[in-house]
Amino acid sequence: QVQLVESGGGLVQPGGSLRLSCAASGSIANIYAMGWYRQVPGKQRELVEHITSGGSINYEDSVKGRFTISRDNAKITVYLQMNSLKPEDTAVYYCNAANKYGAVIGYWGQGTQVTVSS
Repeated sequence: QVQLVESGGGLVQPGGSLRLSCAASGSIANIYAMGWYRQVPGKQRELVEHITSGGSINYEDSVKGRFTISRDNAKITVYLQMNSLKPEDTAVYYCNAANKYGAVIGYWGQGTQVTVSS
């Protein structure tokens, strides 16, 4: 299994920016992709953006042009730069890893809270 530790959330005004970080450890040899998810109370967790070891990126349409995912393969760390934040981006953000078959292989941590509010 893969352990993940997220950091970087907080309170920001609309239009502001935050950068999230996620460091992986454990069975990292099985990691093919790493990604960020978010969840609000009463809704299912959704994939925000993910990046493969080769650098291919998929993202949810609502974050296009605002969020940028990047990955440091040497540090087994993934980042999410979030710009032009909107109140609807408010959620708990989680990261996780997937193997080459697309299966999530990490333990879900507590995530990091992102609150966008004036």
